Amino acid sequence: MKLFAKYNRLNILATIVIFVIGSCTFYLVLNYILVRQVDSGLVSEKEEIRTFNRLHGSLPEIVNTKDQIISYSQADKIEKTSYKNITIRQKHNESFRSIQFNVDVNGTNYVVTVNKSLEETEDLLEAIIIVTIAMIALILLVGYFINRAVLGKLWQPFYNTIQKIQNYSIAQKQEIIFPETEIDEFTLLNRSIALMTRRAQDDYQSLKEFTGHAAHEIQTPLAIMRNRLDMLIQDEALLQQHAQPLVDIEKAVNRLSKLHQSLLLLTKVEHRQFLLDEEVEMSKIVKDKVYEYRELAGARSLNIEADLQETKILFHQHLAEILVGNLVNNAIRYNVKEGGIFIKLTNERLEIANTSSLHAIDKQHLFQRFYRDPMAKEEGTGLGLTIAKQICDMAGFNIGYKFVEDMHVFVVTFRKPS
Repeated sequence: MKLFAKYNRLNILATIVIFVIGSCTFYLVLNYILVRQVDSGLVSEKEEIRTFNRLHGSLPEIVNTKDQIISYSQADKIEKTSYKNITIRQKHNESFRSIQFNVDVNGTNYVVTVNKSLEETEDLLEAIIIVTIAMIALILLVGYFINRAVLGKLWQPFYNTIQKIQNYSIAQKQEIIFPETEIDEFTLLNRSIALMTRRAQDDYQSLKEFTGHAAHEIQTPLAIMRNRLDMLIQDEALLQQHAQPLVDIEKAVNRLSKLHQSLLLLTKVEHRQFLLDEEVEMSKIVKDKVYEYRELAGARSLNIEADLQETKILFHQHLAEILVGNLVNNAIRYNVKEGGIFIKLTNERLEIANTSSLHAIDKQHLFQRFYRDPMAKEEGTGLGLTIAKQICDMAGFNIGYKFVEDMHVFVVTFRKPS
């Protein structure tokens, strides 16, 4: 949910609650005042009747109107003056405010009832309620558009900052520059982000230099080790005496070389040292990788079925080859003899499934560095799927795993063009 929508929703809700409470309070107070005015009129009528009785020794003649009804009745018991609301049925039910009081007429006690209509009061309250509701609706509507215009303008520097950050690439060696703003909080935000990006860029350059130096320094001893190992293997006398140790050393050197290359690639991917600005033909890459691994698959009598749709995506050629190669290699190495590999490529996804004697893999640890299934017999660096996951994360793809019908299935969902 966007910030404006969240604020607007809370603002409208709070405004409605305040208006409802205020309107109810206003209604009750106004109703109380109007009823008190009617009661004041009833008291005036009472005083006029009693005054007339004192002067003339009788009750005045009853003259009822639409808004006022008076009645007399004899009563033995003297009641206290009381007020109440009643409903009298004339043409239709009407509400009246009633007062009852005692009048002594020449020794005879009468109960006088004066009823004043509340129709005008109710009409006034109804009109006030309608006007209040209309005003609330108008205020909410006007407030919504005012907030939309004002907040949109106030938050524009924030959206400008977001756009700058989205377009920023640490690998391009460009300092991020924000436009000036009159709002102190946004100015502080921009300064903090600019400082943070400068530090990140410095760290990135330092790490990039370290990675390059480390790669070069490690590569040289590895090359020397390979060269010396080849010389030792060519010595037949030494080879006959120490064949197994030499084979073990060669395996260790090869493993160290692969591990070095994988870690170097993983570091570059994690620090986004690749630009994803090439149009890559994924169908051609999949075909090339299947052909490249045909001998390894043939050695295990694996059947590879591929359903490939012509697919082009914005990616990086080398990273695409590594991603597909790692997944295909993984499907071959952890397969069973005379098993199968099934590859499906569409514009939306790449799906690679393989038979295996292994159970379902733990998804929580599957893409972690150096993770190996305890039941796996194949040796490896433990970085193949980690590299695939990092490549997908950098490209905005989603890589997932599922175990269906005794088959391991890896699905790469491509990023949709914006």
